[in-house]
Amino acid sequence: MTDERGLASPGARVVVMGVSASGKTSVAARLASLTGARFIDADALHPASNVAKMAAGTPLDDGDRWPWLDAVAATLAAADAPVVACSALKRSYRDRLRASAPGAVFIHLTGPAELLAARAGGRDGHFMPPALLRSQLDTLQPLEADEIGIEILIDAPVAEIAQTALEWVNARAR
Repeated sequence: MTDERGLASPGARVVVMGVSASGKTSVAARLASLTGARFIDADALHPASNVAKMAAGTPLDDGDRWPWLDAVAATLAAADAPVVACSALKRSYRDRLRASAPGAVFIHLTGPAELLAARAGGRDGHFMPPALLRSQLDTLQPLEADEIGIEILIDAPVAEIAQTALEWVNARAR
């Protein structure tokens, strides 16, 4: 059963995750549009020091990420049925998000390193330089069997990926 926005259940919290250039922001924004949910871009919650560090080509470490993840978790927990674009690269990061927002589900966007590198190299105006993609791929821990989520390949148009995500979220509520 879906609510008036098309989302599986009122209060569903969806995190669209993946490495840089996987399309998190585009897919999450489209999914939010399809459902009428609030879209939250976790990149906007990074402190200026994190943005400056990444823009300079230096990968973030856990010490940089914990305060940011706490801000993302608080925003995720406070919003009604949000769709959040957040890298959520490690299991411990996702656990941190779920601790504040129990029941959060994850849409993991994934694709071949070559495709991700081509996408990263082709975008303008993003603070995350393509050189940091390798560090994100090295950090990434895919969803584990006990985590509620789905892995979706990024080899389709954004609208199709978002529709697949919506169908999965809705199927979970049945």
